[in-house]
Amino acid sequence: MMVLILAYAAVLFSFASGILALLTNQRPRLETLGQKYLARFPKHQRCRNMLNDGFQESRYPILLRQSTFVLLGLSGLLALSAGLGVLIGQQVLTDQIPLGLPWLPWHVRFDGLSGFFFLIIGIAVIAISLYGPGYVQAYQEEKHPFAVLGLFTGLFVAGMLLVLLADDAFFFMIAWELMSVASYFLVAFQHENSANRRAAFLYLLMAEVGALAIILSFGVLASFSDGLTFDALRHANLSSTWASIAFVLALLGFGMKAGIVPIHVWLPEAHPVAPSHISALMSGVMLKVAVYGLIRFCFDLLGDVHWQWGVVLLGLGTLSALGGILYAMMQPNLKRLLAYSSVENIGIIFMVLGLAMIFMANGFPQLAALGLLAALFHAFNHALFKNLLFLGAGILQHQTHSLDIDSMGGLIKRMPQTSFLFLIGCMSISSLPLFNGFVSEWLAFQTALQVNVLDNGVLRSLIPVAAAALALTAALAAACFVKVFGLIFLGLPRSRNSEKAQEVEDKGMLLALKLLAGLCFFFGIFPSLIINLLNNVAKQLLGLSLPNDTALSWMWLAPVSAQKASYSPLLVLISVLIATGISFWFLRRNPETKTMRRSEAWDCGFGGLNARMQYSSSAFTMPFRRIFAKVWLIDEQITKDMQGAQDLDVAAIHYHLQVQDHSWPRLYQPIANAINQLARQVGRIQTGNIRVYLGYSFVTLILLLWVVSL
Repeated sequence: MMVLILAYAAVLFSFASGILALLTNQRPRLETLGQKYLARFPKHQRCRNMLNDGFQESRYPILLRQSTFVLLGLSGLLALSAGLGVLIGQQVLTDQIPLGLPWLPWHVRFDGLSGFFFLIIGIAVIAISLYGPGYVQAYQEEKHPFAVLGLFTGLFVAGMLLVLLADDAFFFMIAWELMSVASYFLVAFQHENSANRRAAFLYLLMAEVGALAIILSFGVLASFSDGLTFDALRHANLSSTWASIAFVLALLGFGMKAGIVPIHVWLPEAHPVAPSHISALMSGVMLKVAVYGLIRFCFDLLGDVHWQWGVVLLGLGTLSALGGILYAMMQPNLKRLLAYSSVENIGIIFMVLGLAMIFMANGFPQLAALGLLAALFHAFNHALFKNLLFLGAGILQHQTHSLDIDSMGGLIKRMPQTSFLFLIGCMSISSLPLFNGFVSEWLAFQTALQVNVLDNGVLRSLIPVAAAALALTAALAAACFVKVFGLIFLGLPRSRNSEKAQEVEDKGMLLALKLLAGLCFFFGIFPSLIINLLNNVAKQLLGLSLPNDTALSWMWLAPVSAQKASYSPLLVLISVLIATGISFWFLRRNPETKTMRRSEAWDCGFGGLNARMQYSSSAFTMPFRRIFAKVWLIDEQITKDMQGAQDLDVAAIHYHLQVQDHSWPRLYQPIANAINQLARQVGRIQTGNIRVYLGYSFVTLILLLWVVSL
């Protein structure tokens, strides 16, 4: 039970951090209470002086902010310890909390699956606790009070942890709503901006629609069982039709929170406007909680999965992966680009979950375990490098006062540490070898390549197409983040703020990036540490582990068999180091080449390079925009300012490009128009005449009496 106590403590510390944040705007009241208390002891002048020093205008809020993030960091550390404890011990812990309804106390279950997501949340929250104190100093207390930000951050983290502990539908939805509502206030934190208010409203609207779908999916299971506990729901005897209805509702609810296409439109709106450490939590962690909910519902509560469900997940995942990265490439706003990239990575996770369902339904549980492991490992990796990139984006915004990629440039000379750490995040998300993103995508490909065991001809032709789409997605992701790193850190500065940018002074902000970057590299070299833990999750959830347990050593990774495919990241690292050493020796072996000569870059005869000669974001992506033109709604305009006699001379050329998502005008705008039209029709009932209202009441009463008499 010690592990469960650690999990409870993680929730309580996150709550405590939020409560402590409320005290930041209670300084006068606390000072008055302290003075009244010390007035009873007139001899204690030293204590009175210490109290006055503690309540100084400058020290009090800083101390409370730091204490708030310390409690949040302890919550993350406890969550990390609890997750590791339950994963290593392979335990399933249950408990009841005397809260909730009188006849339905909150049921708690802490097993390998929830423990793994505790691990994800713990690492992210520890990084946030290091990053937050320096980041929030930029906010003006009068306009953006820390009490609000700290309170809802603590509630947000607590809500996510409680979702993972819930073992009944009622408790699950309470925790789910706590997570959703708290994150709504965080998105709307800078509510003076209309974009923030719009994004927060859209997020809350879609979150509540998704919550209704989840409630209905639980309701389908509850109608065929004896209660709302997950144990009762597991024994629900559903027909194939009702099971499919429950699956579709769960996919709608959890998929909407995860940001799967086409129900993703809230994500690129909400993530860019939230504070950067909140964007990191939402993209790196909250989306994974939605993935947890879908896995728990489909593989645990429903139990018998159908291969048709897997095809649906495979198709939606492929659409999300390709669409997400293509939309990301067109974004000039860094955080909006990262948000669309999250859509891509969630799509990859859904693709592999679909493969796991297909193999499970066709009688290959070990290959299903491989697919589940690949999906979970990619969720873990995405949490690491996406938190790293969002926190890096926060530092860039903090130092350059902008998120526009086209206004940056040349920052590698002014912010060398940030550029190096951001580069690690870019290489990880681009699935390059030696970093963690490569391993999980390699496992995803290994899952798809086992298609030859299936007898269904449709599946044998469909899965290779999805695998090819995954390969294309990986290539486009690499191109996308070449653009990101090149335009931001290389070349010449494109704005005065970029010219004056300096490395961030707060060591905690850089320490958070170093922690995440180190983990991206460490788990890229030693992935078997996480894979062995995930093998335990597969055993608990599916009853079987990977096909080839013996090949999961610390040095070699062969998930199916060594004859089919194997990967040794440590040997790859050694090979890279040897190749680098040989290349360095070869280039420096002659005495003439030992002295390096530095000179200005060739300016092609134009008389000096300047920022206007560099690629812009739209110029870099122009070939992709021409090839995949049908993917976006593109508004591209070129206007000229003319001068001279008869306006024959061109004074200036203006280029305008707007790239829009198909989902909003073709799916959501018609729905919004229909709702507005329906509201206008319903509004006609409200005439303001009391006799008409009495008539409505009379007709309603007659109808009710008629129904009762039947």
